Amino acid sequence: MDNTRVFRMAFASVYPHYITKAVKKGRTKEEVHAIIHWLTGYDEQTLQQQIDKKVDFETFFAVAPQINPNVSKITGLICGYRVEEIEDKLMQQIRYLDKLVDELARGKAVDKILRK
Repeated sequence: MDNTRVFRMAFASVYPHYITKAVKKGRTKEEVHAIIHWLTGYDEQTLQQQIDKKVDFETFFAVAPQINPNVSKITGLICGYRVEEIEDKLMQQIRYLDKLVDELARGKAVDKILRK
């Protein structure tokens, strides 16, 4: 499968959808940010810089301060694929983020989402 199109999508174009999905289910923008911070190591300022620069997903994950070492604990299905079995590392990171936002929208406690 050619993932180039997904990798070139601006993170800033998908980010509002993450927020909308969470807020529609009674969650908050701050909780979405907590998930992004945990996954990528971005703080509030550096996350906003990436959004303002409209970086693509490839750049967003490539320059992330530190991908959380506990990402291997993220398992399950997202878009019909098991996240732990996705071979392309970048696609796996994108799907990790999708999975975490899905868990938030489904009402899972943030501590459990962050694999604490």
